[in-house]
Amino acid sequence: MSTLVADRVALRRVFKRPLLAEEKRSPEQVIEHYEVEIGLAERLRRAAPEARPALYGQVYDELFRRVPHHQQLTQKESAEERAARSNGQMAFLRRFIEGCGHFLEVGAGDCALSLAAAPVCEKVTAVDVSEVVAGRDHWPDNVQFRVTHGTQIPAEDGSVDVAFSDQLMEHLHPDDAENQLGNIFRALRPGGRYVCVTPNSVSGPWDISMYFDETARGLHLKEYRAGELHRLLRAAGFSRVHYYAGGRGFYQRVPKWLVTSTERALTMLPYGLRSRLARTLPVRGLLGLRLVAWKD
Repeated sequence: MSTLVADRVALRRVFKRPLLAEEKRSPEQVIEHYEVEIGLAERLRRAAPEARPALYGQVYDELFRRVPHHQQLTQKESAEERAARSNGQMAFLRRFIEGCGHFLEVGAGDCALSLAAAPVCEKVTAVDVSEVVAGRDHWPDNVQFRVTHGTQIPAEDGSVDVAFSDQLMEHLHPDDAENQLGNIFRALRPGGRYVCVTPNSVSGPWDISMYFDETARGLHLKEYRAGELHRLLRAAGFSRVHYYAGGRGFYQRVPKWLVTSTERALTMLPYGLRSRLARTLPVRGLLGLRLVAWKD
């Protein structure tokens, strides 16, 4: 039994936020997940740079082994749910990948999106640090799945038309983020685009620590604000960065100032109020960082 769970009263005091409606696990299981993930995250945060590339995959494999009730293992989507999720992502991505020669998904997870992109693109490369979630033995002829170490991008320089990541950047050690972006930049051809979707730290945390902490302490090693991510993309060599807001398949390009000014206004509020406002649908649609960076 978790050391945090001394009794029911203590259990209730542990949580800063009620469990989400979609959270089907017991409070004890959520706390167990939290304790395991915090320990693994600290291992990554403290690791030497030369040790981290191999450690990313080891940490996630260990997480899934030690937390068998992890949502990614137990809450398997139906074919209809998976299709709906992929269709929602494709509604945004299609404007960038129509006629795409080579599509690269970094942090592909169950690879549902990579498979959805296969009929649209000549070649699809799905990349992840662990093959546990993907769990497939057979792939379409134009799709390949690659397990990589951390920031490695398994594509030839200048060979990728569109790179995409969703809920990936926050899982990288901050010192590795620029390295990975540089590798993505090199893999893109001139005129290529990198589409990056990541949660906003202003409305976070968004990992398991959302129930316990005011900043991410789990395997979201770094959650970003818009300006922070913009600077990283420009430092990697990208010449233009566009911002998009919306949800449920409907997205509109918005100016950077609108996102950053909303972030600044919210950070002036107490955490509880900021968190509630930032997670309302209109604000969440604006703050959910959905950036497209261009390589000229």
